[in-house]
Amino acid sequence: METGMSTRSAPVDVLSERESWDLLGGVSLGRLVTAVDDEAHIFPVNFAVQNRTILFRTAAGTKLISAAINNHVLFEADDHDAAEGWSVIVRGVARTLRTDEELDEAERAQLLPWTATAKTHYVRVSPVRVTGRRFRFGPEPDAE
Repeated sequence: METGMSTRSAPVDVLSERESWDLLGGVSLGRLVTAVDDEAHIFPVNFAVQNRTILFRTAAGTKLISAAINNHVLFEADDHDAAEGWSVIVRGVARTLRTDEELDEAERAQLLPWTATAKTHYVRVSPVRVTGRRFRFGPEPDAE
């Protein structure tokens, strides 16, 4: 019998796009990464998945609005327990929702701000590419 990991599944699995969206739909805090003046910025945001897009709210005049709107962005969310973890990255384009139809649809997500601030702008990240990984925790393998 072979030694090593023959009785265990691989420590890292690539997730399908559907699995990735299912996992994203089960959490509510993620990180938006964008660039301003050639400098990377990361913003934690509470979000909702709606029609395979990422939806979040923000206040007017924030650095987040100026950094993200109509720009290519990365959005990442993850989670873990004692046995395994996962991470999903959405590469896409962020834009502010403006039309009544867009805003009505966004309102149906019932996305409430976590902080006591007026977050009147909805931003939607439309995906270009979605990638995900699942990690199974365990001891480092013996060096051979």
